Amino acid sequence: MDPVCPLDYRYGRKEIRNIFGEEQRLQYLLTVEAALARAHVKIGNIPQEAADEITKKASTEKVKVSRVKEIEKETKHDIMAVTKALAEVCNGDAGKYIHLGATSYDIVDTANALQFVEATTILSKQLKHLRSALVTLAKKHRKTVMLGRTHGQHTIPMTFGLKMAGYAMEVDRHLERMHELKSRLFIGKLSGAVGTGAALGEHALELQQTMLTDLKLGIEDVSTQIVCRDRYNELLCLLANIATSMEKFATEIRNLQRDEIREVAESFDVKKQVGSSTMPHKRNPITSEQVSGLSRVVRSFLTPCFENAIQWHERDLCNSSSERFIIPHSLILTDWIVYKMTDVFTHLSVFPDRMKENMKISNGLPMAESLMTTLVQHGMGRGDAHELMRKTALNAAAENISLKEAFMKENEKKELLTEKEVDYALNPENYLGATDEIIKRVIKKLDR
Repeated sequence: MDPVCPLDYRYGRKEIRNIFGEEQRLQYLLTVEAALARAHVKIGNIPQEAADEITKKASTEKVKVSRVKEIEKETKHDIMAVTKALAEVCNGDAGKYIHLGATSYDIVDTANALQFVEATTILSKQLKHLRSALVTLAKKHRKTVMLGRTHGQHTIPMTFGLKMAGYAMEVDRHLERMHELKSRLFIGKLSGAVGTGAALGEHALELQQTMLTDLKLGIEDVSTQIVCRDRYNELLCLLANIATSMEKFATEIRNLQRDEIREVAESFDVKKQVGSSTMPHKRNPITSEQVSGLSRVVRSFLTPCFENAIQWHERDLCNSSSERFIIPHSLILTDWIVYKMTDVFTHLSVFPDRMKENMKISNGLPMAESLMTTLVQHGMGRGDAHELMRKTALNAAAENISLKEAFMKENEKKELLTEKEVDYALNPENYLGATDEIIKRVIKKLDR
């Protein structure tokens, strides 16, 4: 079959894609069926030999995806096809004990939880790699002075290290959220068609506890036919949040790589890489652009996810088809864009000299706040100092002269500050506030 989905041939790391592949998905379902059989043994419902045989054969080495598909063509029911295919390969009468007392989504949602465990472990590991890359940049550029920018305009100075430290803390918060989510997400169920466990008999709750403990999962407190989808909503919200951070970082790289700014740049293989099919000079921030585009796809899955939580009574089937797309795609893509941003920051080119040049463009205007603060320190009222510097800055811009030159005209009339004091206030390196201490604290917290 010729692949259609870009996840099959363009995006996504093999490590996490494999979790959601057809064969591995079948394996998760078989793993749950085997755990169910073992739970029945402990209650005394089925023979030990039957559970052993089911466990032995509950493997994709024995149960083939192709056979499950053949059966599903007839049954029009995927889980029934799995149970029949498993029963076919079991010796003796073990097959008759498969799926005993369960409904399909006892198996499906519990298998989902097993996938969540594996996928979020991989994603968390990648987030840690990204955090480490950002901390490294924060260390390296603690004192690399650059312009801050608000509303797209030049503001007071900061350091590139501070920007990276802020990003590192944002990633760290996502890791905290991921950890907090586990107890609410790694949840399975064994409670039957409407959550009562009626088909499981008098030991229903014990069976559920035994099966899910075996699988190292938590238990849905009160289920319908499915695990409550507020849990899935929380996962997708977190993934959308992470994706938004990745696009935020990527957008900053794209903007700072503009020719007019050129303070950073993605790595570029000058020997082989092509920027444009028609413009030979181009060196585009293609990885950051890819991250921006895929982040939007991840966020788009929020709508169907939230709508899936709205079920008819104790369950309808509307979530099933939708979740086959949104769960694997959102996890695979989120891991991918975190991986790609890690690569961007690991190999990022930073141009401190260009940062210094850019600070000269505005003729010192961004340092108006520094001069205002110095005036206040010398006894002028804050409001008066602000108004003086507002007029001075506007005059400097109108006359196309430096802020110092415009201020010294006023200074000559009133002798507000010495020239040495003015020069000190206009030096960006002298107006970084607590930047260094903030970065030190971030490094101390995250450098592990």
